[in-house]
Amino acid sequence: MDGVCLELTHNYGTENDENYKVNNGNVEPHRGFGHIAMMTPDVYAACDELEAQGVKFQKKPDEGRMKGLAFALDPDGYWIEIISRSPDSPVKNKFTLAQTMIRVKDPVKSLKFYRDLLGMDLLRVREFGVGTDWGFTLYFLANLTEEQRAYLAANPDSDGALDKLIFQPVLELTHNHGTENRPEFKYHNGNDDDSGQGRGFGHTGFLVDDLNAACEWLESEGVPFRKRPQDGNMKTIAFALDPDGYSVEIIQKGCVIST
Repeated sequence: MDGVCLELTHNYGTENDENYKVNNGNVEPHRGFGHIAMMTPDVYAACDELEAQGVKFQKKPDEGRMKGLAFALDPDGYWIEIISRSPDSPVKNKFTLAQTMIRVKDPVKSLKFYRDLLGMDLLRVREFGVGTDWGFTLYFLANLTEEQRAYLAANPDSDGALDKLIFQPVLELTHNHGTENRPEFKYHNGNDDDSGQGRGFGHTGFLVDDLNAACEWLESEGVPFRKRPQDGNMKTIAFALDPDGYSVEIIQKGCVIST
């Protein structure tokens, strides 16, 4: 795995608009996207260094019930989770992009999309507060190499060891229990602004060997599209929609964007 990409989109002029702000995805009633996560060998040391550089925090490592992880705030107010890397990991970078978290209404539908259609591997599942009014479940997925897949199969009870070892980023799906039974419930996808929700999170992205074939197959499986490859000027990308309406960019591997 040569690298990973975090795409930052700047709409010209927003830097001069004092009233402009993004929807960070964590404020009711327009929650959806949760955070990205950065992995580091020492969460406490990393947070001390970030705070010394003027970075503000939503949560510090010793605050709340979940000790040893933190949430920093970027300049736009997006949450950046700071989590620990396994000491056994071959990755030695000070920080690596580790996760993207989005909230999902129905995990059955979301797992069918991300695992069964997009081919991601389910690394682990963690449940909290089962039977309470605040219960939630976390699903961690990634695109694994054959070697990593073999490790996962041989260590089914490793309690998340693999996602703290690997370099490639993980997709974290958060399901708040009961949302799947509420027909009117939906999360904000980060792109709609028809009711003043505010835009923020844009999309995840997946590389494919054959864009047209991939999109035709996804469409045959009932996946809706916001943009097909032939639509618009950009012919080497498409945007599918996941079950919650989040945009998922499908990108032709090895191509630059053509217009």
